[in-house]
Amino acid sequence: MIDFYYWPTPNGWKIAIALEEMNLPYTTQLVNIGKGEQFNPNFLKISPNNRMPAIVDHDGPDGAPLALFESGAILQYLARKTGTFYGTTYRDQLAVDQWLMWQMGGLGPMAGQNHHFNKYAPLMGEDLTYAKDRYTQETARLYRVLNTQLEQNDYVAGDFFSIADMAIWPWASLWEGQKQTLEDKPHMARWLQACAARRGVTAGHGLHLDLRVTPKPSDEDSLDQLFKAK
Repeated sequence: MIDFYYWPTPNGWKIAIALEEMNLPYTTQLVNIGKGEQFNPNFLKISPNNRMPAIVDHDGPDGAPLALFESGAILQYLARKTGTFYGTTYRDQLAVDQWLMWQMGGLGPMAGQNHHFNKYAPLMGEDLTYAKDRYTQETARLYRVLNTQLEQNDYVAGDFFSIADMAIWPWASLWEGQKQTLEDKPHMARWLQACAARRGVTAGHGLHLDLRVTPKPSDEDSLDQLFKAK
C-alpha cells in the first residue's frame, strides 16, 4: 500500500495519474497547501522541501518502507517498481528520461512562474508586465518544442504512453490559463485529447478536484501560505 500525500495541483496530478494508470493501491493523505499543511513537522519528515506530492511505499525495495518526494523521482520509482510506462528498451527509457527532465527543469518551472505572475501576483497587488511577458513567451516557446516533437511521435517519447506524458500533461492541460493558444499547435492539441481520453488520466486528474480553488484577494492567509518561504 502507498500513502500518497497530495493536493489537486499539476504536480499532484502527475502522481495521481501514475497511481491510477499503474493500478497501484494507495490511500490519499491530503496536504492543504492553502492552510500551510506542507509545513507540518510530520510531513517534513517525508518531504523536507515542504512540497507535495510525496509518497510512502510500505512495500518498498526489499519489502522495507520507502519515503520519496519530488514528482519526477516518484514517477521513475513507480515505473521501475511496476515495469510499466517506461518503454521496452534502454533507448526508450533514455527518451522518457530526457522528456521527463524537460518537464522538471523547463516546462514545470516556467509554466509555474507563468501561473504565478499572470494569476496570483495580481491578487497580491503585484502586476508586473515584464514578468508576465517573460514567462508567457517562454511557455509558448516550450509548447512549440513539444508540438514539434509530437508531430513526429504519438506521445512525447515515442509511440507509447509513458511517465513523461504523465508529467507533462497536467501542466500542458492548463494552456489556456497560461495565455497560450493551440491554433498553431495541432499536434499538441491532438496529444492533449488523446491523454485526456485515458481512464487513468481522467481518474487521477479528478482526484479531489473539487478542492481546487483560486484564492481571492481577500484570502491573504491562503496566499501567504502558498508563497511564503520557511
